[in-house]
Amino acid sequence: MHAVILAGGKGVRLRPYTTALPKPLVPIGDQHAILEIVLRQLSTAGFTHCTIAIGHLGEIIRAYVGDGSQWDLTVDYATEESPLGTMGPLLNLRDRLPEEFLVMNGDILTDLDYADVLRRHRESGAPLTIATYARKVHIDFGVLTTDDSKVVAFTEKPSMDYRVSMGVYGVSRSTLEGYTPGLPLGFDELVLDLIRAQNQPHAYEFDGYWLDIGRPDDYDRANAEFTTRKSLLLKGA
Repeated sequence: MHAVILAGGKGVRLRPYTTALPKPLVPIGDQHAILEIVLRQLSTAGFTHCTIAIGHLGEIIRAYVGDGSQWDLTVDYATEESPLGTMGPLLNLRDRLPEEFLVMNGDILTDLDYADVLRRHRESGAPLTIATYARKVHIDFGVLTTDDSKVVAFTEKPSMDYRVSMGVYGVSRSTLEGYTPGLPLGFDELVLDLIRAQNQPHAYEFDGYWLDIGRPDDYDRANAEFTTRKSLLLKGA
């Protein structure tokens, strides 16, 4: 099983932590970098090969991870000379990838079963599988609905529920055909193209533990909770 980890971003939201460190190497708890946790999880899930797409401060990631043998993985690298978006790095890798593979951001903390995401993707026959998570958004204002300058409805500080992308995807290599290697390709562009073509992606709904470490609030929460969550996130550690 093959995974591609997207680790080329600049981590602007996490400055000053990411001034000297690439975002996937920011520490979680006292002993671990987020990327180390991800690699250990992939190995435990049965993945054997991992490609890390690097860019900003990528040589630090290469020096830290090496060939992946310390986690019983075979790791290679793809370097972005310029930003290519979420899916753009995959276009240059297309010939090196199996027909179905996992793609994930290198800055998420979750107990998601990565192997099950890939298995369900294969079984679905969908061009793309998106792991999704329920997020509740609280609006701290009274919300008005207006019509022709008249207030026709009012809700005081409502909450809205959304299913959001977790940054973990099952991808089929054939889905990338028709896009030009070397040009940027965003996740949003790919999803909208598939919907327009009536070749809808599959949703993998997840309700376990998930934090986006690229968000400062989630990063602070991850560090506060890691001691109590470690056995869940690093099974057998």
